[in-house]
Amino acid sequence: MSDKELSSCRAFVFDAYGTLFDVGSAVAKFRDTVGDEAERLSAVWRQKQLEYTWLRSLMGDFTDFWTVTGDALDFAMEQTGKKDPVLRAKLMETYLSLDTFPEVVETLKTLKSQGHKLAILSNGAKHMLISAAKSSGILTLFDHIICVDDLKTYKPHPDVYQLAVDQLEVNAAEISFQSSNGWDIAGAGHFGFRTAWINRSKQPMERLSHQADVVLNGLDELLPLIEAPQKA
Repeated sequence: MSDKELSSCRAFVFDAYGTLFDVGSAVAKFRDTVGDEAERLSAVWRQKQLEYTWLRSLMGDFTDFWTVTGDALDFAMEQTGKKDPVLRAKLMETYLSLDTFPEVVETLKTLKSQGHKLAILSNGAKHMLISAAKSSGILTLFDHIICVDDLKTYKPHPDVYQLAVDQLEVNAAEISFQSSNGWDIAGAGHFGFRTAWINRSKQPMERLSHQADVVLNGLDELLPLIEAPQKA
C-alpha cells in the first residue's frame, strides 16, 4: 500500500483487545498472587478466549464476549491449578479497565485532531468496550463503538466487518483497519478493508489468503503514512 492510498482512507477502525488494550495487563496486575504460572495463565486465557469465539461462530452457538471471557478464564485457571474464586472475580473485573499500550492515546488524539473518523470494531461486549475505553480516557475519541452483540457472530465473519461500513457510511476500500491479530487482518482484508497489522510481538504472517497492506511495530507508526483529510 502506498502512502497516497492510505491517505485516501476516510475512516480508521481499530480492533480492541491486543491492539488498543493490553490483554496481558490483567494477569500482570496480580503476578504476585498467581506466581510462576502468571504468564502461562495469561496466554491460555487469551488463546481459549479466541478459540471459543471461533468455535461458537462455527457451531451457531453465540454467547456474549463477557461470558466467553469468563469461560476461557475458568479453563485457564483449572489448567494452571489456580482455581480461586476471589482471584477469578478480580481478574474479570480488571478486564473492564485494561491498560492501553503506551502509544495508543496520543496516536488516537492525533488522528482525531486531524479530522479522521475513528471507530472500534471488536468482538467485545458493548459494556466491556465502553468500560475499558472510558477507564483509559479514549472513549470520547471514537465516533462509534461497534460490537457484535446484536449480530450474534464473531470476527472474522464478513458480516462483522460490514457493521463498520454500515455505521460509518463509507465504502470498505475507504476504511483502514488496524489490528494486532493476524487472523483479524486476514478477515478484514478478505472483506475489502485496507489493513495495518500492528505486529508488536514480531509474529510470522498467517498463512491465509489475505496479508496485511502494511506491517507496523506500533500504532504510532501509522501517523507518518497518512495526512489530514481535505476540507470541502
